[in-house]
Amino acid sequence: MSAEDLEKYENEMELQLYREYRDVVGLFTYVVETERRFYLTNSVDLQVHGTGNGETFFEVTMQDAWVWDMYRPARFVKNVRVVTFKDVNIEELAKSDLELPAGG
Repeated sequence: MSAEDLEKYENEMELQLYREYRDVVGLFTYVVETERRFYLTNSVDLQVHGTGNGETFFEVTMQDAWVWDMYRPARFVKNVRVVTFKDVNIEELAKSDLELPAGG
């Protein structure tokens, strides 16, 4: 496989991932970004912990999440637990103003 073939394959995988994201984003309430991953979820809990030497770390737990990772065979995960010393960003997604009213 040439470098050009590999690049073409990765570009196609990323486009496929973006399309999947676009299809599922409306099902979720929160976006969670960590240093390594990007998640969509409806349930997120952030706990801040201190260590004995004055450092702070974050523990994030999510249930029924979707993870942005083109190398995973299954992007829907039942339970996620992330422990990190790096920043964690949690945002609530705005619901679309274009949603159709119930019943039609």
